[in-house]
Amino acid sequence: MTAPHEAQRAKALRLRALHTPDPALVLANVWDAAGARIVAAAGASAVATTSAGAAWALGAPDGDALPRERALGLVARVAASVDLPVTADIESGFGAAPEDVAETVRGVLAAGAVGVNIEDAATAGPGPLRPAAEQAERLRAAREAADAAGIPLFLNARVDTYIREAGDPADRLRATLERAAAYVAAGADGIFVPAVRDLPTVSALAAGITVPLNVLAGPGSPPVAELAAAGASRVSLGSSVAAAAYAVVRRAAEEAFSQGTYTSVSDALPYAELNALLS
Repeated sequence: MTAPHEAQRAKALRLRALHTPDPALVLANVWDAAGARIVAAAGASAVATTSAGAAWALGAPDGDALPRERALGLVARVAASVDLPVTADIESGFGAAPEDVAETVRGVLAAGAVGVNIEDAATAGPGPLRPAAEQAERLRAAREAADAAGIPLFLNARVDTYIREAGDPADRLRATLERAAAYVAAGADGIFVPAVRDLPTVSALAAGITVPLNVLAGPGSPPVAELAAAGASRVSLGSSVAAAAYAVVRRAAEEAFSQGTYTSVSDALPYAELNALLS
């Protein structure tokens, strides 16, 4: 095994070990190298990309509209910028067939990352989820690609039942747990259920899922400590950091254009500090 391969394998094992509710792994998702350096300097244990933030930064909408090569190029820049495990949000895998997902995973590993998120919805916005059996085949292809490369990639399978409001609300928990079980059987190491904020549901999900549970947090969510106490092992900020950053862009532009003032950028990070982070 070559030294770079050994280093990547070590990062993959570090990422796996971080998935525990005591303490939970907290991910402030980024979309470029500067963001990765900032969150690393703030004390991150690992770095995660946001697919939405990455797509927006590269001029595309979220939802597998970004070409695979451009997405992987961004992952490579992020992974090269920090000495931390990096997990990449690869949307639904950038392709229609399981082999497409496998090819994406091989690209993620070549880019230096050691984890992926793969969602079970094919497009952004409203729409049906993939059949669970079909999604399981995609996850199995991802698992096999990583295993063949000799890297214990952390495969985080996203279940979009809650964020897409799929099916009968009274049946949503059962449907989520059934999907989670199928995905774990296919090789998933973690289950990500975005749009769940109430602690009883987090507890029910954690109790019914045999691998670490990832939840999405933001304004209105319980604090990390409460989510962890309910059983969440991983708490992600997702696209909210990117969306908040772009809100600053809009406020600054509107203020400058309408009032001719600049208070919206008064809390900017110092130029010298940012420049030093990238030096």
